[in-house]
Amino acid sequence: MKGSLFSSEIAEPYAQALMSLAESHDITRSIGEDCRNILELLEDSKELRAFISSPVMKNEDKRAVLNRVLGDDIHHYLRNFIMLLVDKGRVVFLEAICEQYLALLRKVTNTVLAEVTASTELSDKQRRAVIDKIKSLTEAQSVEIKTDIDPNLIGGVIIKVGSQVFDASLRGQLRRISVSLGGVS
Repeated sequence: MKGSLFSSEIAEPYAQALMSLAESHDITRSIGEDCRNILELLEDSKELRAFISSPVMKNEDKRAVLNRVLGDDIHHYLRNFIMLLVDKGRVVFLEAICEQYLALLRKVTNTVLAEVTASTELSDKQRRAVIDKIKSLTEAQSVEIKTDIDPNLIGGVIIKVGSQVFDASLRGQLRRISVSLGGVS
């Protein structure tokens, strides 16, 4: 269901309710960090994602597994919220709800999400340079980076912020040179 229109239509009101709860207790960033951790957990464990999405698994089993997996690492309001999702048969949308919550949090905090594709892992200095460049281009207060490694880039980075793409990769530069040379003949 990840990324489907149906999923986002259901996830949005739940994410807004979670944001409202977090704002009323001044824990928006804490819940956001917990959502990031849950998304990472679901990304790393296809088995967990399949388990909580399974209609044949009993709710009490889902509650027990989620309580065990999440441990005491998440805020108790978020834990209660997730248990409510289990009870309502909506835990299948947990991933979409967390993603939607993070999108709402970025709006509230004037943060942009930058999807950075690089040929190798970015050093702290490179990461800081990318963040500074994105801040100057977007006038955002802060930047959240999602990194993807693509060794075919040879070097440099491709940065996607919203619908804008900044291609500063060697592959992109070679492609532009190739196009300009093709136009000469």
